[in-house]
Amino acid sequence: MEKLPLDIPDDPKLAQNITHFARALRKAGLPIGTGRVVDAIRAVQAAGFTEKQDFYWTLHACFVNRPEHRTVFAQVFRLYWRDPRYLEHMMSMMLPAIRGVQEERIADAGEKRAAEALLDGVEPDLPETTEQDEGTELEIDASQTASTEERLRNLDFEQMSTAEIAQAKRVLAQLTLPVKPLESRRGQASHLGQRIDRARTLRSAMRQGGELRDIARLKPKLRWPNLVVLCDISGSMSQYSRLALHFLHAVSNAKGAGWAKVHAFTFGTRLTNITRHLQQRDVDAALAAAGAEAQDWEGGTRIGECLSAFNRDWSRRVLGQGAVVLLISDGLDRGEPAALAKEMERLHLSARRLIWLNPLLRWDGFAPKAQGVAAMLPHVDSFRASHSIASLEDLAAVISKPDDMGEKARLMTALSA
Repeated sequence: MEKLPLDIPDDPKLAQNITHFARALRKAGLPIGTGRVVDAIRAVQAAGFTEKQDFYWTLHACFVNRPEHRTVFAQVFRLYWRDPRYLEHMMSMMLPAIRGVQEERIADAGEKRAAEALLDGVEPDLPETTEQDEGTELEIDASQTASTEERLRNLDFEQMSTAEIAQAKRVLAQLTLPVKPLESRRGQASHLGQRIDRARTLRSAMRQGGELRDIARLKPKLRWPNLVVLCDISGSMSQYSRLALHFLHAVSNAKGAGWAKVHAFTFGTRLTNITRHLQQRDVDAALAAAGAEAQDWEGGTRIGECLSAFNRDWSRRVLGQGAVVLLISDGLDRGEPAALAKEMERLHLSARRLIWLNPLLRWDGFAPKAQGVAAMLPHVDSFRASHSIASLEDLAAVISKPDDMGEKARLMTALSA
């Protein structure tokens, strides 16, 4: 690593600086306790801090123990230990862009989290108000307006500003997707079970000289299903798929959610397996790696060909033992409808449940007029929207309900009419 062009703060209370630095790292997501702070102070005292490089790696050795924490540590270090230009740049990234949702420079993984940790509570400089403005009072009737949180929950992802997208990502990171366990054919000992455990009953009788005294019983052993997600990353799905992957990352790393394993695939013009990338705990690093792996972001759409590749190469590997499949796509495919219907039917037969999430359902007058939608709809168990936080919250509430069809029944009626 090249030497960092940083200056050590002039404050002689270095121990206090290290303590505040550790607090910033903890805000950014690093699991740092009091013991590590004490070790870091002692390590710096033993190693000295005459060389910036030595000082950096001394603190790195004390505070970083996972690969995904390295980027966050480097960014917080640069911000805290006096790099004014970098601090100014990070503050600008924390504010909404005037020209829409695009940023002049896309932040690296961990940069925004580092800025949020150190700039917590910092307000942007606002232009001074004139005397005329100060004397003007505006009366607004807010009786019919929804709260900010409720508006954000129901706002379309594609209509969100930069600040609203950042807030939506934080909300999605807290969502879970709980699922009920399944009863397997294997059993476990239970005196309330309905099945007789013949082997254990006979072993007990042999220990009693062949006399049968008690009958051992079994109840079904519970197991958790797999979750398989197929996410469309074509141009028409760009904004929705990015936020859906944020939600999927939270589900993949949630503790106690119940899923045995979460498998994730993206597709546009080709199928890409991004499962291992989403297993990283840092969401920025995970999505950056997934984006680098999938080379067809915001490209065309070949749903039929991509489903064919999944059914051929991955179906038997990941769809065993009652897996649930989430298909996130708008269904706008230019391929042959008959081939798409065939692949959808095969996928439906391989999964315990196939749930289609379509952002086009945000329109009240949506009808299955597109050939791709008409070919896919008969082969799904449930058809639901995925354009807002509220729609994903609804999915969490119904994913374990086998009788939930969403909007499928209504649309199938319109399709047959």
